[in-house]
Amino acid sequence: MTDTVNAPAALDRVAARPTPRELTPRTAEIVAAARGLLEAEGRAAMTMRRIAERLEIRAPSLYKHLSGKGSLESLVVEAGLFESGDVLHRAVDRPGRRTPIAALLAAYRKHGRDHPNLYRLITAADFPRSGLVDGLEDWAGEPFYRAVGEPYAAQALWSFAHGTMILELDERYLSGSQLDRTWSAGVRAFSAIMET
Repeated sequence: MTDTVNAPAALDRVAARPTPRELTPRTAEIVAAARGLLEAEGRAAMTMRRIAERLEIRAPSLYKHLSGKGSLESLVVEAGLFESGDVLHRAVDRPGRRTPIAALLAAYRKHGRDHPNLYRLITAADFPRSGLVDGLEDWAGEPFYRAVGEPYAAQALWSFAHGTMILELDERYLSGSQLDRTWSAGVRAFSAIMET
């Protein structure tokens, strides 16, 4: 994505980084095992039985630490949102020679490509919003607002990024598409909108 010598600065942070939920060492180990299965094989592999096998314990033992698969997925989503939020905030905090929009989209794309199954879980239709740490979703999405300075443009920018990312991950673009150019076109389009 295009570098720009005179890149405008991103807006200051508004939302404070929430405090992560405190997990017992065993619960943290369970979440890490679930994340490992998710990354390697996808959401369907993240079963209590498979997680227990990874930890060399019996599946019923997991319920001493979690109420069920739903609470486990919420904890994995939470960890993923903290991770991606940190990546995106860093991108707009230190865009280098890029504009904040270019830096943000480059970081978003890289994180999504590096963690496709986590990306799919975090953006799934059954996203577990109600069980998350207070303020986490707002904070994790705030870099889009910081990059453009207007809430509806921020939603539009995220919509472009998410749509483009999921189509890229699912290999839905026509063969021969030059996706670097597609992402760069998004940077140029949103940059032009913000200049008007």
